Amino acid sequence: MKQTKGKLKIGIVGCGAIGSRLAKAVTEDFSEKAELTGLNDIDIEKAYKLSSDLKKKNIVALSLEDLIKKCSLVIEAASAKVSKSIAEAAIGSSRDVMIMSVGGMLDAQDVFKSAQAKKCNIYFPTGALCGLDAVKAAAISKIERVTLTTRKPPSGLIGNPYLLKRNINLEQIDKETVVFEGNVDMAVRLFPQNINVAATLSLACGCRDKVLVKIVTSPEYTKNSHEILVEGDFGKLVSRTENFPCPDNPKTSFLAVLSAIATIKNILESIKIGT
Repeated sequence: MKQTKGKLKIGIVGCGAIGSRLAKAVTEDFSEKAELTGLNDIDIEKAYKLSSDLKKKNIVALSLEDLIKKCSLVIEAASAKVSKSIAEAAIGSSRDVMIMSVGGMLDAQDVFKSAQAKKCNIYFPTGALCGLDAVKAAAISKIERVTLTTRKPPSGLIGNPYLLKRNINLEQIDKETVVFEGNVDMAVRLFPQNINVAATLSLACGCRDKVLVKIVTSPEYTKNSHEILVEGDFGKLVSRTENFPCPDNPKTSFLAVLSAIATIKNILESIKIGT
């Protein structure tokens, strides 16, 4: 759904660390071209608290249905468990949508087709990766293999149910250790809070079955990092991104938040840079 005149009306679903930073960016950095028209969270108190914290007061905490009615761009910043249903609701009402929890969209071909039919846009920020422009270009030809190696300090993986089930004590790890190796579907299912980048990479390359994901941890790591290796007809691509954790949530890379803000900026501007 294209904004034909006036300010872009934005509604945000999810009022945690990412949603809060995006709300502040909309109300403080993009106020000339955008307007925050609603907030929604499964914990309604979070929505009301964020509303009261914003410089522009009286941002109403709305139900999802009412939020969608009042905006033209829905931003999902909730979780992979609900990102697809939020996208469905937004597209169903002919709204554009930006998805932060990309892991929930791996099996969303029906939503993509609906968006195309309704001429709506679905935006996936690059997140904590670099090199996706080149990956998208390479995908125009043939890609042979893709490897994503994610390295995180143990603190970024604490509480993960898969690691707890395998009795992996993160506090006892004293050297570089591979804690997961498998396909994108398994990675997203087992590490929903840590590996959205795998889903984004998979969608960008369009060859999900050729993507191998490795998750590595070590007490020596002080940053989150993501390394991509792509090989195909175009040649070979290697990129490595070292990220500081988001100050509000150590499980999220700060660059992922900045990428979302940059995506909003890109939507608002006439000049588009990059593939």
